[in-house]
Amino acid sequence: MRSLARPLAGPGDLDPLIRQVAPDRFVCIGEASHGTHEYYRWRALLSRRLIEEHGFRWVGVEGDWPDCWRINRWVRGQEEQDLDVYQLLAGFERWPRWMWANREVAEFLDWLRRWNADRPEAERTGFYGLDVYSLWDSLREIIGWLQANAPEAVEAAMEAWQCFVPFHEDPHSYAWSTRLVPDTCEQDVVDLLMQVRHRAEERDDDEAAFNALCNAEAAANAENYYRSMVRGDRQSWNVRDVHMADTIARIAEHLGPGSKGLVWEHNTHIGDARATDMADVGMVNVGQLVRQRHAEDGVSLIGFAGGRGSVIAADSWGSAERTMPVPAARPGSHEELLGQALPGPSLLMFDGRDGPWLSAWLGHRAIGVVYDPRRDAGNYVPTLMGERYDALIWFPDTQALQPLQHETGAEGPELETEPTGF
Repeated sequence: MRSLARPLAGPGDLDPLIRQVAPDRFVCIGEASHGTHEYYRWRALLSRRLIEEHGFRWVGVEGDWPDCWRINRWVRGQEEQDLDVYQLLAGFERWPRWMWANREVAEFLDWLRRWNADRPEAERTGFYGLDVYSLWDSLREIIGWLQANAPEAVEAAMEAWQCFVPFHEDPHSYAWSTRLVPDTCEQDVVDLLMQVRHRAEERDDDEAAFNALCNAEAAANAENYYRSMVRGDRQSWNVRDVHMADTIARIAEHLGPGSKGLVWEHNTHIGDARATDMADVGMVNVGQLVRQRHAEDGVSLIGFAGGRGSVIAADSWGSAERTMPVPAARPGSHEELLGQALPGPSLLMFDGRDGPWLSAWLGHRAIGVVYDPRRDAGNYVPTLMGERYDALIWFPDTQALQPLQHETGAEGPELETEPTGF
């Protein structure tokens, strides 16, 4: 393990990793929790260098398309330029707001806007949401675009909207209703998707049409996702990660064959599922799918791991966040071995090498937005580290990130969706 590691004290220590991943078209950067300062800070530092020095043109994150499209327009100097970054991020409404509305993300977005301001439009770096939860928000965006660009298709959009009206923008109510009656809104959103695809293809160089298309894809897959959840199997995970991988491909195609992108998601999405026990139950994830689909273009998967410290998380879905302790690593886990071998922050690069540690099936900690430190032993994913990632960044001590606003805890409980790690 020590032979793979280099000390990590400042941005210059990322040089070997930069050299390794710079030629790739897709660099996927994970996080071992959604609430840790070090993961967000160093992911941003790595991303900044790849944007500045190697021309990466887009960042895709584990967020909703409509919310992130608004950020995309802002960082590229196209809309809402009267807002500062804190006012912009105050517009996030979906729980957990702190996942993106935090100081670490704000600093990166503020830098990205300044970086873009000095460059022509074609060289600016965008910011896109890859996730699938935005059913109603995406439908609203589609209707608005059709009203302005294809009024003859508005009727189909309104049929889809009317199908969902009885559920009052409550996806759980809709999902449970599909278990009780055979009628669903599936065909309505599929028909709408076909309508938008046809019209967007006629305007393939139009940013607004691209936005409408991605919203239509999100709406169709969100309907499928919520309907799959209530069956109680793992298919909803696959619906979500396939959607995110498809969105990555769609952004890359839209920006052209020379565009290079960064993907920010949890380790459970970034690390190749085939190197975990997820594969045993038929689950796939973004890292696996991007490797399989884009190997010829170059793909790198970079994970994070941490020892003890603190983290922002919630006791239950929809409740207020709080700072929680992260206990010492579970005995026999990857994190325990890393802590024994590497007392300081470190960069480990695997370079396709093998060895006892890289090929050992050991637990690798994954903290989601809901966490209970007393049950930390249940937060470990059996992992072949050398096959799951191309590189790993390790911190023996970590601190909670800094949210810009606190949750009220007013949002109702969500169905168990495993949205951001296990």
